[in-house]
Amino acid sequence: MQLKTSSKWLVVLAAIELGLIGVMNFDLIGSLLRAWPMAVKILYILIGAAGVWGAYAMATKKRKKR
Repeated sequence: MQLKTSSKWLVVLAAIELGLIGVMNFDLIGSLLRAWPMAVKILYILIGAAGVWGAYAMATKKRKKR
């Protein structure tokens, strides 16, 4: 899987996670990986890195001239 695709899926996962926390006060990632707290931490770090990558990509995107 390409880095760009992985990054997009991590951002989607983060959006779902935050939506569930906001609406139902339910931590999906923490619930699924409760037995492995280090895995939860690593996943949150990867999600944060994907967000930074996405923000950088949007900020440096070259616009097409008409």
